[in-house]
Amino acid sequence: MNPLPVENSYLAQSFIRKLIYFDVFSHPLLAEEIVEYCDIPGIDKTEGMNVLEALKSRNLINCESGFYFIGEDYTKVARRREANKLASLRMNDARKYASIAANFPFVRAVLISGTLSKHVMKPESDIDFFIVTEPGKLWLCRALLTLYKKVLLGGSHRNFCLNYFIDSNNLEIPDKNIFTATELVTLLPMYNYSLYKNIMSRNNWVSAEFPNFKLRPEEYDVRPGSTKKVLEYILNNSLGSSLDRLSFSVILGFWKRKFRHLSEKNFSLNFRSQINVSKHHPNAFQEKVVNKYYENITTFEQSTGFQITPSGEYKIAQ
Repeated sequence: MNPLPVENSYLAQSFIRKLIYFDVFSHPLLAEEIVEYCDIPGIDKTEGMNVLEALKSRNLINCESGFYFIGEDYTKVARRREANKLASLRMNDARKYASIAANFPFVRAVLISGTLSKHVMKPESDIDFFIVTEPGKLWLCRALLTLYKKVLLGGSHRNFCLNYFIDSNNLEIPDKNIFTATELVTLLPMYNYSLYKNIMSRNNWVSAEFPNFKLRPEEYDVRPGSTKKVLEYILNNSLGSSLDRLSFSVILGFWKRKFRHLSEKNFSLNFRSQINVSKHHPNAFQEKVVNKYYENITTFEQSTGFQITPSGEYKIAQ
């Protein structure tokens, strides 16, 4: 007999939704992660374990060595463990390049996003950076950091992937969906912890998806050197503003030519380019993940008869 009537449990539905989302990345979760990530606040771990065991006894989920997942592929657990080990090794590179980015003029915060922020890395994974800049200098910052990557790193994304820039007056993320909510709550602050807290405060909409979210600890706060102040003094004037506008024009023009096959709608979604934001997702990764998530929910419901879609759940904000 099941310890809980899981068909009527909102908690069971929440747990399965999160397992399905992370299964898009073949990423099994520990019990404490499931409890932390679920969209019902204040869950006791013992209560959570009872629900997980009920779901497991009904063959709705599986478990191996403390990791829970959807489906029958038990190799996911070994792959996650290896990815955790590699992530620990790559953190040295992340701290190094976060420190380099923090020393560029007008960079106000450096955070790690992507796979490393979830403490997983594959051999082919990049270190993804989320950069906050001084208002009016975002595109100059992007140009200088890109130039560094092109000249000194040979254009490699492995240790220095520049995916998202916002300025410190524009901290709210417009795309409100499970993908961006997950990316925000897992951001790893590397430079300027107080600004990281401001980002999370301005994006408190994530609490609908992650009400049990807690701020990441201040562990890797790198410190910029004096050269940064000198360069900002030199460029904090009309010359710097002109260079920012020029950088905006040149980079946006390059992207429009390179990705001219994209519709205006898709280009706007994947290359959001305004004076205060720069998003560079050429493979429409966000859209693919969210669509796959909802496809997998439908597949799960059809194959099990267990309904987990909440009313009013949001998808991609267009």
